Amino acid sequence: MEKREFEGFNKDEYVPIMKDESMSFLSKLCAENKPKRILEIGTYIGYSASVMLSSCEALVVTLEKVKENAELARKNLEPFKDRVKVVECDAGEYIEREDIGKFDLIFLDGPKGQYINYLPYLKRMLNKNGLLVADNVYFHGLVKNGGFVKHKLRTLVVNLRKFLEAISCDDDFDTTVYDFGDGLSVSRKKV
Repeated sequence: MEKREFEGFNKDEYVPIMKDESMSFLSKLCAENKPKRILEIGTYIGYSASVMLSSCEALVVTLEKVKENAELARKNLEPFKDRVKVVECDAGEYIEREDIGKFDLIFLDGPKGQYINYLPYLKRMLNKNGLLVADNVYFHGLVKNGGFVKHKLRTLVVNLRKFLEAISCDDDFDTTVYDFGDGLSVSRKKV
């Protein structure tokens, strides 16, 4: 499905949907790696979930905190209803649970300032050779550029820098950070 076909998408308004180049790359990752179970943090209206579901035969669990967005996502993902579960919840609380199982791919596109806090849980939940894909890791260039950051964004930028350093230095991951879109990191778990 095209972005414009999604209920809740209005090209004239800001909507937090992945840039096209990043979305194509995510689709390619899914097609090439053929994950069986995917966890998505940050559903919004379900567009990225639909791209992943269209690219492979995986079961997708997608987490969305905002009730209206979760409802729109369920409606938009109706064609995939047998392979997708939209969970309305706080992702931080959900991933702390021990009973949610393992995943072959985790797509992190939720609250950017929480990526570093989520990392230990996501690492535990990821299968060997699984992929942790994180979007917006450069956050409008503020993370990469290293210049002045407004006070209200400073914690978010500092936390994203910590996240990138943690996954890049973790010997259990092979990590590549791509410059396209708003920055996309891909980490393959080695163990």
